Amino acid sequence: MADLKRLQRKLGYDFRDESLLVQSLTHRSAGSRNNERLEFLGDAILGFEIAENLCRQHPNASEGELSRARAQLVKRETLANVARRLELGEHLILGTGELRSGGQTRDSILSDAVEAIIAAVFMDADIDSARALIRRILSREIARISPEGQPKDSKTRLQEYLQAQGKSLPVYQVVSVEGSAHEQMFVVECQVSDLGVTERGQGASRRKAEQQAAFNVLVKTGVSDS
Repeated sequence: MADLKRLQRKLGYDFRDESLLVQSLTHRSAGSRNNERLEFLGDAILGFEIAENLCRQHPNASEGELSRARAQLVKRETLANVARRLELGEHLILGTGELRSGGQTRDSILSDAVEAIIAAVFMDADIDSARALIRRILSREIARISPEGQPKDSKTRLQEYLQAQGKSLPVYQVVSVEGSAHEQMFVVECQVSDLGVTERGQGASRRKAEQQAAFNVLVKTGVSDS
């Protein structure tokens, strides 16, 4: 594992208990003392800090606009990019199988580590230190985000369209999950009974597959311009 002091300089935080930092970097494939619990806690802290930050910076934005902006800031891809900027991949502690399959570059593992580090700082110090860390490492993304400019995702657009038409809401069902644990491909079916439409979508996560299925329904019904 690379020098932790260098990582702490990038984070702008020096751990009193460095074992917390080590735990935050440890994937479940490497042992029982891993970052899963820290990731759970860090996710909640991150969501709260981003929500408050957006509310303060954008007092005129609607709840829907704030929700879409928050989703953009806390999503896996955004956090993985932050992790790459911090060069977290070279610090991760992974099991042999994950190392061989390139786990140190995988978005899911990188984003989980970012959330775990946030929680580790909270455990090592306090909530203010954790929130300050979030503002530092996501400063670029926070500065660029504009709630008013965030497009609605396909699931939201489909739901709003159906509600406006007085139609029943769509039902999403996982049809299949293929591939190994770290390279899964989800196939999801979106059924809108009132329209007599059923479309499928696929993606690396259930959420992405649902979004694709919803988009395909929008296209099929002529609601989407794409």
